Amino acid sequence: MKQILLVTVLLLLPHVLLSADIEIRPGGERVITSAVQSAADSLGRSGGGRLRFGPGTYTIGAVRLWSDTHVEIDRGAIILGSTDPYDYVGYDPEGEHPGDMKALFYADSAVNVSITGRGIIDGRGLDLVLTIDSLHHVGSRVDPNYNYRRMRPSVRPNLLRFNHVDSLLISDLSLRSSAGWGVSIHNSACVTVSGIDFINRAYWNNDGIDIVDSRRVVIHGCDINSADDGIVLKSFDPSAGCDSVSVSDCTIRSSASAFKIGTESYGAFTNITVSGIRVRDTYRSAVAIESVDGAHIHNVVIDGVDADNTGNALFIRLGHRHGVKPGSIGNVIVRNLRCTVPFGRPDEGYDLRGPGLNTIFNPIPASITGLPDARVTGIRLENITVTYPGRGTKGMGYVGKYRLASMPEARDSYPEYTMFGELPAWGLFIRHVDGITLSNVDLRVESPDYRDAIVTDDVLDLNIIDK
Repeated sequence: MKQILLVTVLLLLPHVLLSADIEIRPGGERVITSAVQSAADSLGRSGGGRLRFGPGTYTIGAVRLWSDTHVEIDRGAIILGSTDPYDYVGYDPEGEHPGDMKALFYADSAVNVSITGRGIIDGRGLDLVLTIDSLHHVGSRVDPNYNYRRMRPSVRPNLLRFNHVDSLLISDLSLRSSAGWGVSIHNSACVTVSGIDFINRAYWNNDGIDIVDSRRVVIHGCDINSADDGIVLKSFDPSAGCDSVSVSDCTIRSSASAFKIGTESYGAFTNITVSGIRVRDTYRSAVAIESVDGAHIHNVVIDGVDADNTGNALFIRLGHRHGVKPGSIGNVIVRNLRCTVPFGRPDEGYDLRGPGLNTIFNPIPASITGLPDARVTGIRLENITVTYPGRGTKGMGYVGKYRLASMPEARDSYPEYTMFGELPAWGLFIRHVDGITLSNVDLRVESPDYRDAIVTDDVLDLNIIDK
């Protein structure tokens, strides 16, 4: 039953219409976190409802959402993240969840939550991080895991973060500038992310969408421009993993990889489908599939990837970085993939560019690699066209096929298409694989290259079909 809430209406307090419909008044640059949190708590206590932001500017820190809460951000509404890190849960070492900064909007252990609308959420990530960084260096809030090599703090909030949420919808928003990961979804089910426009290039680790140990997830019609991986599936829990995830009709630009499974890969990844994605100006791989922490990756279909100015078309890696034993990769189909690989850096125009190679190599091919005791199985590549720049010379780097036996396995190395350095192929390198079919695979080179197009090492049951 709807019930009128008697609340004193002040400029910065919510304007309450009904218990199921609370409209927040704009506050401009003044931080109104407490007012917004009070409104969200009221909805939580009264059984849920709509939290509405009309046209105007709102500045907030972290706000927790509860079950049956639906945030609606209208066209013309701009929600700005506070640049004071103490406005975020987890930053204060004496506060709640010390060291685990949450997000601008977050939910934990909730059901039926949504954030929708045509408005803007701008985390102002760079300004926030620079404050966090300064407080670390002056000793006010020391980050025990500060990365001195890359000069960046580890304690940073996401833009949106949801943990243990059943039935989640995020749609149609313009998202901007997180301090860390962007849309971060953990241990959740029945998730839809649709139609968002996300520019997340403010700082390091600015992923677009991270799906972690979640199931029944649909990502559709999104435009992602990120300083780190665009859309990535991860698992930190060996007993969990990601299942039944669909990614379709998305455009991705990234200073890392566009679509990736891994790097964190403890639980299984099963029944994953990717279709109709467009990749542009991406530094690393258009598609990367990585099991290095014991994950079993099976039943993956990548169908329809159009990639231009991308550093690598395809990277599939089974390694053993963590976990009791290696996982497995099998029954993976990649079809209808087109990619052009430039000679130089694809992300040259980015403010934040991916870390460069430790040394100089010739252009690096796509690769599918396992280990001698953990072999990749059941791979099918169909209707693939990749255009490489060529220009590989023996003077720049020379690894002839006669040196295959001495090439490193890099068993516990961080998985990346550059991990082996110079490879003896310019198009595709395959190693420790059982059962692989190449059907209508067209590898092209624009200038001469000393290497062969395809080189295999310890590969059984290779089938090449030219249509």
